[in-house]
Amino acid sequence: MDLTAILVEDEANSREILRNYLAKYCQGVKLLGEASNIDEGLELIKKKEPDMVFLDVEMPFGNAFDLLDKLPDRTFETVFVTAYNHYAMDALNSHAAYYLMKPINIDELIKAVDYVKEVKDKESALDGRVLNTGPIKAEGKITLPQQDGFQVLEVGDIYFCKADDNYTEIYLEHKKILVSKTLKYFEDALSSYAFARIHKSYLVNVAEVVKYKKGKGGSVVLSNGKELSVSASKKATLLSYFK
Repeated sequence: MDLTAILVEDEANSREILRNYLAKYCQGVKLLGEASNIDEGLELIKKKEPDMVFLDVEMPFGNAFDLLDKLPDRTFETVFVTAYNHYAMDALNSHAAYYLMKPINIDELIKAVDYVKEVKDKESALDGRVLNTGPIKAEGKITLPQQDGFQVLEVGDIYFCKADDNYTEIYLEHKKILVSKTLKYFEDALSSYAFARIHKSYLVNVAEVVKYKKGKGGSVVLSNGKELSVSASKKATLLSYFK
């Protein structure tokens, strides 16, 4: 699939360079428009609904993070383009797809576009469809520590695990079990099985996922009808299970 893109950059020369690089080295990217400040960028994004936005960090009357804060339910992937490396952690926390340093390295630009294309291809293929993970099965047993000993549970009976401070709720078909262990504990304990950490609060049995819905991170629907949010930073990991 082709990608649609928008440039939000206050420097005309930088926009021209990126525009030319995309046209010459990144086939399959359709540029929908350009903006020179936050307000123009916000209006253009809402109007055009692009797949990806190339976003400079420092601009007059606001910065990239001000723009993203105004778009909490965004569905596009963000590629930061900046001359400053000290914004990398903020970009990570904003779930950026890629972080490009100026002057732009062509190979890095191609990698950024290819990464977004891979995510969007999987998103498009899975959106709203009943999913089939193929041979993925969670077979085995896990012990749940309890005050009077432990309980043995079939791994395949677990639909998902939910964080509850220093406890974890284990959801089965007809009940849930509260265990005095963190979600990270179960993420490690189930690492050899097909369980994906899709959110800071959720660890899901991939074999029970039957539908994916697009969004900044999106959401998954399980075979029991339960819908769980997917954080943007975990989306690529989840989609990697589905070919």
